[in-house]
Amino acid sequence: MRIGILGTGGMADALGAQWRRSGHEVLFGGRDLGRAETLARRWDGAWGTLHQAADFGTDAVLMALPWRVAIEVARQLPLTSRVLIDCTNPVGQGFRLLTVGGPSAAEQLATAAGPETHVVKAFNLCHEDVWRLTPPVFDGRPLGVPLSGDNEQALAVVRQLVRDVGCKPFTAGELGQGAALLEATAALFIRLWVGEGADAQSIAPPGESAGPLSAAAVLTPSS
Repeated sequence: MRIGILGTGGMADALGAQWRRSGHEVLFGGRDLGRAETLARRWDGAWGTLHQAADFGTDAVLMALPWRVAIEVARQLPLTSRVLIDCTNPVGQGFRLLTVGGPSAAEQLATAAGPETHVVKAFNLCHEDVWRLTPPVFDGRPLGVPLSGDNEQALAVVRQLVRDVGCKPFTAGELGQGAALLEATAALFIRLWVGEGADAQSIAPPGESAGPLSAAAVLTPSS
């Protein structure tokens, strides 16, 4: 695939490296061309401006800019008909979710990019260091990556990119609700990890014992 990456930070570096290892063509795009070139040389990719990265990513474009910046940038780029992967998290001071009461960051990004852009929320629940693992496997289990989007073809593209990182894709629903849930979950995980020093994984016990109990708690009406 041809993948354009918007941004030169940790997520751009980690996911770009994984996709290059998988044989994809990657162009790192940044406002700072020097940083974009550094990443590209590190992983044997190409580099250019944000506009060039959006133009290059005919199969997928990764939005790896801070979310407020991402909204403004999306309005200016040629993203029509692109699969736009949103890994941003709208988390502010005090670990506050900044989109409470309004559209999710992913929905805002979709509005900014235009109706012909296919936004998929993905890769937002883990720190960049997790995406550097080759592969991200824990206790023998590949990391699960939930995806949210409205276009099945776009979701299929991102599912393959998840598998290429060595992870397992899961469906988290349509963009309207699924992205909001993923962003709220990320805000909780960041609060637990950074604010409390807690192991977020400990709140979701692995194995079959957890699933039916969780489902029953949600689906069984109270008496």
